[in-house]
Amino acid sequence: MTLTEKAVEFETRKFSFKTTSDRIIASREVKALILELNEVYKKDKDPEIMDLMKRLTVVKQKIEKRLKGRP
Repeated sequence: MTLTEKAVEFETRKFSFKTTSDRIIASREVKALILELNEVYKKDKDPEIMDLMKRLTVVKQKIEKRLKGRP
């Protein structure tokens, strides 16, 4: 499975994290995916990779917002 396939699979996965540890694991996983995609983007400058990173960043922000708690 390639890096972009992993990223798309993560993006389309159903997000129903029941526990805090599930959210932490998902946050770390998406962070690692974004960083790996960034390394590929530095070499290729492919706009599709940048769009994928932006979409994953939105997912990561939602997970982290839930982790930190809502005021």
